[in-house]
Amino acid sequence: MADFVQSTNVKSAVRKLANPIADVAAFNTLVQSIITSNPFGCVSYMSSGVNHPPVEKSRETYTAKFVYQDTDAKKIGSGSESYNTIAGFNAGITAVLANTANTTAHGGTPVHDVGSDTFSATLKCHDPNGEMYFVNFSRSRVVISSYEDDSIRNRIETWADGVTALA
Repeated sequence: MADFVQSTNVKSAVRKLANPIADVAAFNTLVQSIITSNPFGCVSYMSSGVNHPPVEKSRETYTAKFVYQDTDAKKIGSGSESYNTIAGFNAGITAVLANTANTTAHGGTPVHDVGSDTFSATLKCHDPNGEMYFVNFSRSRVVISSYEDDSIRNRIETWADGVTALA
């Protein structure tokens, strides 16, 4: 019987942030700046006859957290809503806060708990060496995955060291 022989050495690396990214606007600014400025030096590529940009968003999720409070501001319930766009996230927050039937069901007033919101976006990057790798940003960490060449991690780490929000 034939043996499996390792053909690649795929790696991942995690940077835990000292402080969470402040809010969804700051998060979006960070992610969009990477797509626009391409600080990792990625290159466009063709796949199945489709031209892809050097850096593209492959997945994103935004979750708004809510607490329901009674008249004494005591927590009497909680909830969360997830969206796949920032526009949906913002519209959803407005909808939850305005939903009187839900407010009545909880028996309290909804408050958007901004500090507990979560969000993430995964960027697909094509390195000049031909490697495809991913960089996932969340509110509290950055994960580089599916890379082999350590120079990719070093390049992203050097860039991240210069970004205050990623300390």
